[in-house]
Amino acid sequence: MSFTLITGASSGIGKAIAYNFAAAGHDLIITARRSNVLDEMKKDIEGKHGVKVETITSDLSVEENAYKLYDDLKKFEIEAMINNAGFGNFNNLWEVDVPFMIKMIELNVKSLSILSMLYTKDYKDKKAQLINVASVGGYMTMPTAATYVATKFYVSAYTE
Repeated sequence: MSFTLITGASSGIGKAIAYNFAAAGHDLIITARRSNVLDEMKKDIEGKHGVKVETITSDLSVEENAYKLYDDLKKFEIEAMINNAGFGNFNNLWEVDVPFMIKMIELNVKSLSILSMLYTKDYKDKKAQLINVASVGGYMTMPTAATYVATKFYVSAYTE
């Protein structure tokens, strides 16, 4: 049995991706910070689409958690990894709390890179797919979202 992994699956684009892949018949591993939301999604998706859903609660804004998540995935065959976890901030740079900005960089850039590198090393000779979710913001400048667009530019450039 092979799975599609979706990080940041508890809301927004990640949640939509999870439901779309399940509707197409893919078994899923969904991960996010909120276990209660993941558990609700698991029940709903399995009930609606008849696929298997595994949940892993993880805060990927902490570097060690990216490595732990990848270790936890070793017992599964991953046909596709979708790195979707991320967040933004739309304030002027001087209004952003520095630790908050560092957390954004850790999640949007560092954990995505760690997971991508580990996955491509392990799956380079297998039929597998890596999808890193960027943003149109990665192709523009926005004075009120400087760090966010910089991280999404990284995701776009790194992936392409």
